[in-house]
Amino acid sequence: MSEHASSFELPKNIEHYLATLSKLYAHEGKRQFQEIIVNAQIRVHEEWDYDNWNGGTYGHALFLAVPERLFLSSIKQKGDIERKITEDLNKLHNVHNEFIAQVFLEMEVVEDHDWRKASGLLLDGQRDVAPDAAQRIWGDDGFRVFLSHKSEVKKETAALKDGLRLFGISCFVAHEDIHPTKAWQDEIENALASMEGFVALMTEDFHDSNWTDQEVGYAIARGVQIIAVRLGKDPYGFIGKFQGLSSTWQLAVEDIVKIMIKNDQMLNAYIQALRNCKNWDSGNVLAKALPGIEKLTSSQIDALVATYNETGELRGSFGFNGTNPRGYGLGLVSYLNRLGSRQFKYSNDWHIELVR
Repeated sequence: MSEHASSFELPKNIEHYLATLSKLYAHEGKRQFQEIIVNAQIRVHEEWDYDNWNGGTYGHALFLAVPERLFLSSIKQKGDIERKITEDLNKLHNVHNEFIAQVFLEMEVVEDHDWRKASGLLLDGQRDVAPDAAQRIWGDDGFRVFLSHKSEVKKETAALKDGLRLFGISCFVAHEDIHPTKAWQDEIENALASMEGFVALMTEDFHDSNWTDQEVGYAIARGVQIIAVRLGKDPYGFIGKFQGLSSTWQLAVEDIVKIMIKNDQMLNAYIQALRNCKNWDSGNVLAKALPGIEKLTSSQIDALVATYNETGELRGSFGFNGTNPRGYGLGLVSYLNRLGSRQFKYSNDWHIELVR
C-alpha cells in the first residue's frame, strides 16, 4: 500500500455510493443490477491503477461476491454488467482524484456448501457392492427393498416378500436367528448399501433386536425411501419422524405398494413387472397399485399403454380394462387421462388407443 492509502475516500464511502446506485437501478427498473448490488459482499483493492495526471489519480478495483444463483444467472452478461456498474459508480461519486478502475463480479464462497454431495454422484464412503453380490441378493430386476423385522415374524415376512414380488419389488429378508458370522454380516451390509427402499415391520418387540435399530440408522443415513409399518409398535427414535403406516399382515402388501409406487424407480419397476402378469386374477391384484400413482411422464404413459396392449392377461382383467368399475375401479385409461396431457380410450377389442 502506498503512502496515499490513508487518505483514500472512495473505498471508505463505497457503501454509501452503492446504496445510491441501488436506488437508481430501482428507479430505472434494472432489477438484475439492483439484486447484485444489494446481495453482494464487498471487497475493495485500493490503488489498483494509477495515473500521474492532475497531481495523481488513483483507481480502485471493486469486487462484488454474489450468491451462486445470482452469479450463474448473470454469467453470460458478466462483462457487460461489470462495465455498467463501473461506469455508473463513477458517475455518482464526487471524490476527486479517485475512481473505480474496474468492477469484478465473483461467486460467493460458502464454506459449508458440499457441492460434491449435492451433485448426487459422490460415493461418500458408501460400501461398494460388487455386481455379483448385488445379483445374488436382489436378482436381475425389481425395486430393491430391505425388510427389517424380528425373527419371530419371519414366516409372515417371507409371505410379504412373495406378495411384493408380483409388483416388481425385490426384497431382502434378514433373519435374526441366523448366527451373525462375518459372512452373514457382510451380506446384510451389502443389502443395506445397495437397497433402494426400506421397510421396518414394527412388531411389539422390534426395538428389542440387536440389529433392527442399526438397520434403521443405516437406512436413514442412506436417505432411501423409508416406510415404518405399525404392527403393534409406533415409530420411535430417528424413525419417529416418518409417519407410521397402520396396516395388518393381510393388507401390508397393498398398503406398502401404494406408498412406494410414488417413487419413480419403483414405478418403472412396476411397469416392467406388468409384462410378467400370468393371469386375469394377478392383473386384478396388480391394478390395486394404480390409485397410488400421483404422476406419470410421457414415456411412462407410453410404456403403460404398450404393456397393456401387448399383455392379454392385463386386457382381460377388470382392474385394468374398467369393465367392472364397482368392484375393480375405472381401469387404466382413467389414470392415464387424469395424469397426462393426452386422452385415451378403450377400443372395441379392449386395447387402448389415443383419442387426441
